[in-house]
Amino acid sequence: MTAKEYLRQARTLDALINTHLREKSELQQMAYSISTPSLGERVQTSRNTDAPYVRTLEKIMRLEDRITNEIDRLVDLKAEMLSAIEDMANSQERLLLKYRYFDGCTWEEIGMALNVSERTARRIHGSALQNFVVPT
Repeated sequence: MTAKEYLRQARTLDALINTHLREKSELQQMAYSISTPSLGERVQTSRNTDAPYVRTLEKIMRLEDRITNEIDRLVDLKAEMLSAIEDMANSQERLLLKYRYFDGCTWEEIGMALNVSERTARRIHGSALQNFVVPT
């Protein structure tokens, strides 16, 4: 795995978590809007007779577990990444990697923060990726 691929993992995992949170929100809205079953006579059937909102709540619970696991992975990954970045010798490269991969800054924003041009920020980024040691 290259340094760039390794550092991008956190952003990808964060986007995945946000997608799951939106899905959870949609399921919660569905659970609130699902009507209750009628209280009429029950008929014996082999199909699932759980109320629709029960199935939706079960989906929400499974999704919440998945989100919790992904958040735990993200926290661990970011701690590992930060430790690897802190081990780098060049402070400007460390700062650039934090701006880019933790804060999601654009090249223009990074250039302004480091008081360099966008082109220089990209050059520093290339150097930082070469000097970055991917944890094993």
